[in-house]
Amino acid sequence: MAAMRLYGSAAAALPAGSELAGKSHLTAQIHGKLQVLQSRHGELSRQLSGDVSGLGREELARLSRELSETARVAEPYGRLLRLYAELGELQQMVGAEDAAELGDLAREEQAAALAAAAECEREIIGALLPRDSAEGAGAILELRAGTGGDEAALFCGELLAMYERYAQRRRWRLSAIAMDRDGDRVREAVVKVSGRGVFGVLMFESGVHRVQRVPATDGHGRTHTSTVTVAVLPQATDVHIEIKESDLRIDVFRASGKGGQHVNTTDSAVRITHIPTGTVVENQQERSQIQNRERALQVLRARLYERERQKLASERRASRNRLIGSGDRSEKCRTYNYQQNRVTDHRIGFSVHDIEGVMEGAALQLLIDQLRIQYDLDELASMGQHQ
Repeated sequence: MAAMRLYGSAAAALPAGSELAGKSHLTAQIHGKLQVLQSRHGELSRQLSGDVSGLGREELARLSRELSETARVAEPYGRLLRLYAELGELQQMVGAEDAAELGDLAREEQAAALAAAAECEREIIGALLPRDSAEGAGAILELRAGTGGDEAALFCGELLAMYERYAQRRRWRLSAIAMDRDGDRVREAVVKVSGRGVFGVLMFESGVHRVQRVPATDGHGRTHTSTVTVAVLPQATDVHIEIKESDLRIDVFRASGKGGQHVNTTDSAVRITHIPTGTVVENQQERSQIQNRERALQVLRARLYERERQKLASERRASRNRLIGSGDRSEKCRTYNYQQNRVTDHRIGFSVHDIEGVMEGAALQLLIDQLRIQYDLDELASMGQHQ
């Protein structure tokens, strides 16, 4: 990336050889927006620190709120500009041929200033970008075995265990809504994940997860490719979306089983069809028809909420191809390659060479963090393009 050009009396240009010039995610367009906000913050500060006797109560409250809002960007941006100026001076000191010791000291200070500048940028990006209100909600996590037969079902079970371990680390609560399981093989799993900000963390897990490995049942040592689809939906409550009873068709039927004492002899399974959208949800996890109905309604509510959320997001971003993707299940999002000990997220081209750590839930955080960073940067770039 070429050296960044900053505009305004307080800004200094980063030198072409600066490390930050190649890593900064703030474009010239974004800097322009930041300088406007910084200027507005200065105007408000001067206005409110002077004579405000001529302002009405509502106007004073409005200006105070705006001052607080602009401060969230202006203050870290002021620090960032000072760090830019400091980095420019340090760059000259590092390159001085006649001051080796001074250059070593400058390099240490440069590393600290670069870290501080990167932190300022993250703070600025977080302040600039509005968060989807759904990100603070819990989530409905759906996993379904795709191509690959038994191997896909085994991998589906392993992914479910991965998310369970990760949830334990985050102190989230999991409860099964529907489960089609035979030992280690899971054909389908729908679980509710409760906790603060669950959907905001797991929202990028939606997509097709692909595993490449040699199955234990293959005596020829051939690598097989299997897939599992994952969908993450925000938990919706009656506050989020209203479902009219008149829009529902509810069918009850006898739950299937493997025979013997576990076969239901009553019509306890429930299928709910939302007539306006054609959305169909089934549940037969519980022995009680009432419980199955309630769990099916939870999933239906989440699906309808996500449908509306995606519709609104699509309308807002119709002119732009989002980096992360819509979460459509046809999208291949991640590959787990056991022979190469590598997990790669194709949406951002990022790999973690610790497949055991990912499956244990610990290293999964590295992928989640990178997805969030890239998503925020994509949103920021879009903001710059539409100024």
